[in-house]
Amino acid sequence: MSTEVPFRILPRVGKRNEHYWHGGRDGELRFQRCADCGYYLHPPTVLCPLCHSKNIVIEAVSGKAEILTFTINYQPWMPGLEVPFVLAVVRCLEQDDLRITTNIVGCGPEEVKIGMPVKVIFEAHEDEEVWIPLFTPDESGRP
Repeated sequence: MSTEVPFRILPRVGKRNEHYWHGGRDGELRFQRCADCGYYLHPPTVLCPLCHSKNIVIEAVSGKAEILTFTINYQPWMPGLEVPFVLAVVRCLEQDDLRITTNIVGCGPEEVKIGMPVKVIFEAHEDEEVWIPLFTPDESGRP
């Protein structure tokens, strides 16, 4: 397996989202969380959608999730994009509606199943200071 980092269009990192894109440097998947009601917020925002508090903190989660839905893409949309790849929506175990659109790696596309337990790993793009959260099968299952 190649250790070369695949081609990606990288996100623009700013004050509001740096916790998410830089968390992988420390091996942590980080989200905003309302300090008043405990609700996780993703994508980043300035106001809790449940209690309308502006008391937002950054918190790491376990990195464990399950696949809600996925598609296998065979179309190389950009030069350098390796196919096939799996694009999925995963649900973090900490909160039912804490979801991420991501790639599933570390297994063949034919092995991916809805409900499959997965865990976060990070793809480092250190020149840009971006760590992309990807998910791989979690052999340990659910916590």
